[in-house]
Amino acid sequence: MLDFPRWKVWSILLVLALGVVLAIPSLMPESTANSIGLGRMPRINLGLDLSGGSHLLLEADTADLAKQNLQKMEDTIRTEMRRNDPAISIGDISTDNGALSFMVRDVTQLDAAVEAARKQTSAVGVTGQRDWDVRVVDGTRIVMTPTQAGLADSADRAMQTATEVVRKRIDEMGTKEPTIIREGATRILVEVPGLQDPAALKALIGKTAKLEFKLVDQSADVNLVAQGKSAPGSQTLPYPDSPGKFIAVQRRVLISGDDLIDASLTKDQDQRPAVAIKFNASGGRKFARVTQENTGKPFAMILDNIVLSAPNINEPILGGNAIINGNFTSDSANALAISLRSGKLPVNLKVVEERTVLAQLGADSIHAGVLASVIASVAVIVFMLVTYGRFGFYADLAVVLNIFVILAVMAILNATLTLPGIAGFVLTIGTAVDANVLINERIREERRRGRGVVQAVELGYKEASRTIFEANTVHAISGLIMLVLGSGPVKGFAVVLLIGICTSVFTAVLFTRMLTALWIRKNRPTEMHI
Repeated sequence: MLDFPRWKVWSILLVLALGVVLAIPSLMPESTANSIGLGRMPRINLGLDLSGGSHLLLEADTADLAKQNLQKMEDTIRTEMRRNDPAISIGDISTDNGALSFMVRDVTQLDAAVEAARKQTSAVGVTGQRDWDVRVVDGTRIVMTPTQAGLADSADRAMQTATEVVRKRIDEMGTKEPTIIREGATRILVEVPGLQDPAALKALIGKTAKLEFKLVDQSADVNLVAQGKSAPGSQTLPYPDSPGKFIAVQRRVLISGDDLIDASLTKDQDQRPAVAIKFNASGGRKFARVTQENTGKPFAMILDNIVLSAPNINEPILGGNAIINGNFTSDSANALAISLRSGKLPVNLKVVEERTVLAQLGADSIHAGVLASVIASVAVIVFMLVTYGRFGFYADLAVVLNIFVILAVMAILNATLTLPGIAGFVLTIGTAVDANVLINERIREERRRGRGVVQAVELGYKEASRTIFEANTVHAISGLIMLVLGSGPVKGFAVVLLIGICTSVFTAVLFTRMLTALWIRKNRPTEMHI
């Protein structure tokens, strides 16, 4: 009991002093911390419900995803049938009723066409099911229908990619601790603390950012283009900020945004905001070849089926770099650069729920939480002091230090404090003294049995420690389950609870035992009041 060497005493005091120092920046406004030189120290981030911000619930357009899959399969079938040796001649491909069908002109090539079509399908998981069903209808027509397993697998992969793309775009904004999680099969929850402009957030994460480069169709009928119509082999697309103005481009995509490796805000030769893009090696070669072969022709830059600009190719561009011009402001050009850098969304996302939490509401929540914490702390301190005297004072000191240590650990982990987290914090304050209550009551019991001061204290700590360990283990298991299976507010509560369990054991058991040991070693009491 009295075996507390100097190195152990100093180690405990050093840990507690470090906890107090690291907790201080989180107890003051960020501006104040910066002004006194503590701005670079770790601090706790406040969640959406405390700092205010934007809440969006996004839902994937699965119908659009199914259309994309049909379009991709159509392009693949056309290519593979041409590449087949010998080439397989097929008729027009139809994508009506959610299925892809085409006729094989030469009946003798039907089996080869079926085999080529089946090679474009793949297995889904370990079930043995394919993502497309291939069958022959009317003797010469092949019909490819996406299976339910295939649609579900495609949606799952698209949502995984979309979640990461949304995360990259929001991280580029420099926001702290955004919450970006999938909800169900087709939804993504986005919460960005501190951002009071949901419109800008929607514009950023809702943009598909599908970048394409196509040649302008100079042979298109001007009258058809003016009506927004297009001839076979071309498509008519609108210009931004120019209602009623259209341009015809060839359907073939010469270069896509998939080959981009960087995009950044810049200025064009007229000092207007623009976006500088850089291609990878493969994209750079494609860009060089296309600009060499089409010098003098107009080249359309298309984003999400809207033509940004269609300049003439004055000379070959060989460096793999280009500039996208348009009617940009600095903010819109920077937003486009962020979207292009983070990659395109594989599926369209629409906002199904939108909320803006005002900072004032968060301030009210913080005030209420701090008030509850202060009241709980004062009540616990008074109770322990009145009930256990000196040992109650030791417990009170441990509670105060435990508060600082919890804040320090959360700051080091860059954790986010939410309103449920404050509830967990208040609960931790109340339960932090449970260990000391058990220890003190055990010491009382040993004293009533006639044991001496040193023996009673030693047995009190030894016997109570087993119960304390078991009780905190149960609490920790519950907290881990909430942390793993919960989301949002539940996780916030669980994080504070788990940190509080660990720190309270350190302060309530080890620290108070050290204080008691030092007191007994110094005073050698024969009586004690507890």
